[in-house]
Order: sequence, then C-alpha cells, then structure tokens
Amino acid sequence: MKPMPPKAPISVRTEELINALQSSGVRLVDPSAGADSRRGGAGPSDHKAITIDGMTVMAPVHTAPAFDSPYLVEKPDAFGRSRLTRDGKVIADVSFPLRPRFYELRTADGVEYWKIATLHGRDVLATTVLQSCVRYQSRAKTCQFCAIGESLAAGRTVERKTPAQLAEVAEAAVRLDGVRHMVMTTGTPPGKDRGAAILAESAAAVRAAVDLPIQAQCEPPNDDAWFGRLREAGVDALGMHLEAVTPEVRARIMPGKAQVSLARYYEAFAAAVPVFGRGQVSTYILAGLGDPAEAILATCERLIGLGVYPFVVPFVPISGTPLERHPTPSADFMDAILRPLARMLVAGGLKATDVKAGCAKCGACSALSAYERALAS
Repeated sequence: MKPMPPKAPISVRTEELINALQSSGVRLVDPSAGADSRRGGAGPSDHKAITIDGMTVMAPVHTAPAFDSPYLVEKPDAFGRSRLTRDGKVIADVSFPLRPRFYELRTADGVEYWKIATLHGRDVLATTVLQSCVRYQSRAKTCQFCAIGESLAAGRTVERKTPAQLAEVAEAAVRLDGVRHMVMTTGTPPGKDRGAAILAESAAAVRAAVDLPIQAQCEPPNDDAWFGRLREAGVDALGMHLEAVTPEVRARIMPGKAQVSLARYYEAFAAAVPVFGRGQVSTYILAGLGDPAEAILATCERLIGLGVYPFVVPFVPISGTPLERHPTPSADFMDAILRPLARMLVAGGLKATDVKAGCAKCGACSALSAYERALAS
C-alpha cells in the first residue's frame, strides 16, 4: 500500500480551522469516505465526521455553502487518512472515523441497528427515541430548523425506539466499536413531561444492559421532580436546549417551542443543576439565527453562573426545512463568540472534558472545545 505523504504543517490554529470548516463546509473527492453521512432528519444532519489534530468535528458536506467551499478533502487511504486542501494548497492531515461494525446488525425483532441509533463524531451513540413531535406537522408551530420527520418519511429510522431495542444496540456499540457515551434526544410528545418519561424508561433499559454514560435531552418538563427520576433511571447529564436566546428570534424561528418561556427554562436549569451537578446540565445555542453575539454571550454568562454549560454551535441549514437556504454564520462571527466564551467557561470552572456525556462532551458540532483546549495549552 502506498504510504501517506509526510505530515502537512497546519498553517492556521486548530480552533480557527475547525471554525472555518464549519462555516464554509467541505467538499469531498470521495463522498463515501468514512462513516455514513445523511441528509435531513434530526441533527446533526448534512454533515460528515472528520478528525483534525486529534479532534473529531462534524463538517457540513451536503449544504449549499459546502458545494462552493474552498476546502477539499482528498480521497482517503484504506485507513481513512487523507489531506485537507484550501484552494489547492495542503493545510492539514485529516482522517475519517470508519463505518461502525454495529451498523451491520439487526435487532431481535429484525430492525437494522443504524435505524435505532447512529454514531456521532468518533465515539458517541445517538438516538432520537421518539422521531415525531407535537409541533412538527404545523408550520405555524414547528421549529424552522427542524427536520425530525424527514428521515422517518424516507424510511431511514423508526418512529418509536423501544427500551429493549436501545439496550441491544447500545451494548453492541460499546462492545464492537468502543462507544464511550450516549445521547438520547426526543421529539416532544403530547403531555406535560415533554418527553422525560420515555427518556427515563429508555435510559433505565440501557443502563441495565451496559455501563454507558447517558445524556438525555428534552424541553423543560412541567414538574421538576422529573430531574430526580431521570437521574435515578441512570441519566448522567441533561440537555435542555434554548437554541435561540432573544424573545424576538425565538418567536420567529420556533414559535411553538417559544411558548415554553425563557423564565421556565431558567427555573428548570436552577432546579436541575443540584441533581446532576455543575457542568452536567447543558443547553444548545444556535448562533447565526439572528441573535446578536452580545446577547448570546450575555446569556452564556448567566448560564455559567448557574452551573449550566452553554454549548454554542454555528447554525447549519438542513435539507427539507424552511431554513435550508439560510446562510451559515461567518467564521469571524463565531470567533467573536467562541473565543470569549471559552475564557468565561474556564473562569467559571466548566470544561467540556468534565462533562460525563452528550453534545458538549463530544464537541464535534462546534469549535468551542478547541478554543478551550487552546487556552489550556
């Protein structure tokens, strides 16, 4: 086998390179390289996992900006190793996580494992337990960035993953592919628990089958007692995602979800942190939807004070949504948020590496953890 060329020097800082890739997207000489990518569905979609300088990131590959990106990844060798170029100049060595072995299996009731849970990043098992949402069918209520129903309509998943199916797939993913933690998210079902009940029963089944740290993600339930129930079921970390931080953007981008007030989110954050611990409660914030950088940073400062990890990611348009042609934020805009945010997190004693499970620990959808790492070096 022909060896790879000598390691190419990285001409920009890693955090800046990751930031640029996630803003501009990436073109691939071989679109089939590495683990499978997918279009539409629950996020991250329209991405490909790529490892740069030891960090695995989700880079957009199926979006409109990606088609014109100056960044190109060459065809990888048999070990998934390749090179990243910009305008024809090699700037970094990269590699692709390979297709996981558990994808080749079926559950006891005949469903392909990859329809139950998928590999995110390099070592994260992710599932949408309920692939439907009470708001999705109404464009007057649905989140404008959401494509939860797209993969279901295309037959790439099943609507309701049972606890037994999730336990079976999780055990195999750990045994065969070295998965280290799991993300369980859900569409919002009818009922005031907002998905906490099905997450609790799913987590309990997985933890009975395999010792795997779990993050559960849902909207704030009506009753704070659910936080204790989730913890008792085996959930290690909790995500309650703001997505947008100002009332104006929330009302425009996610009119249904905006009915759960910001005040309720902050009440829920304050109640959940004592249950799960500082840094083990997080929220996902999508930069680029219209919130000013100053508003995002002010929100993050408040969250850090509560012990909540604010995971800020660049908005990436997903196929099949009303925002599929919405522009991604520039690398400069993201740098203006992530660089001071990393300093705030370090000062507040919150680090991605200390999170037990979930999106902030994985870090692949944002350059934020790379900014944290740069401060520590």
